Amino acid sequence: MTKKQETKKEAVTEEVTQVVEQPKTTRKEPTNIKSKDGWEIKDRVYYINGQKPLSQMIRSANIYYFDEEKGYERELKYCENQQTCFVDEMKGDQRLSHIIFRNGALHVTREKTILQKLLSLYHPEKDVTYSEWEPVAQAADDIDILEMEIEALNAAKNLDIDMVEAIMRVEVGSAVSNMSSKELKRDLLLYAKRNPGLFLELVGDDNVHLRNFGIKATELGILKLSSDQRTFSWGSNDRKLMNVPFDEHPYSALAAWFKTDEGMEIYSNIEKRLN
Repeated sequence: MTKKQETKKEAVTEEVTQVVEQPKTTRKEPTNIKSKDGWEIKDRVYYINGQKPLSQMIRSANIYYFDEEKGYERELKYCENQQTCFVDEMKGDQRLSHIIFRNGALHVTREKTILQKLLSLYHPEKDVTYSEWEPVAQAADDIDILEMEIEALNAAKNLDIDMVEAIMRVEVGSAVSNMSSKELKRDLLLYAKRNPGLFLELVGDDNVHLRNFGIKATELGILKLSSDQRTFSWGSNDRKLMNVPFDEHPYSALAAWFKTDEGMEIYSNIEKRLN
């Protein structure tokens, strides 16, 4: 083979190699952008509130929205052949389209901005019949709940046994009298995790401790509650201490009475007996 033929063969080989090794193109995912009016162009998802039916239709016509800038109500209608959902801005034929949720959800692609604006901005059933899924807002709510849960668990961990008993009495009633300190502490931590908001509210309520104090004194016979639950008296001599106001829970009334001058003296007396 001559040098000329070899050179020609190499050139053909290089040419073929270049054709085979063309760079591959990658698909670029669409990014969220904002239109001239500030509307963010992106896919949106809407969910039916409450029970999720297999199929549910919401109104796409005979809807009205009060436009504060114009000062009057404007009729709304969803027509796929129109570039607006306001009837007074529509041109030509109006081909009405249905709005149907499947399995409790409706996914609206970024191209259907008219339907998105109708559902997100103007429809009177928003946040009543359905809601828009907002990941940022949902994440913020989740953070608030988690932080509250951490705060409740930390508070539960540091409570003294008397307050533990007082709070758990609200939850399980007189059964706390037969529970060990370990059982009370365990159930308290579980209660704080399940109901962090209510738990923190109970921790900050002085009357919770005072109610538990009164119940414990009654269970031990130091105080006596009459059969009609209208009078507290000493258990030893039946001397009347206080009357329960009409339509009040007896131990809530007793807790409030412990804060009075007379009640504070009785409280100190009972405390000495309990110790």
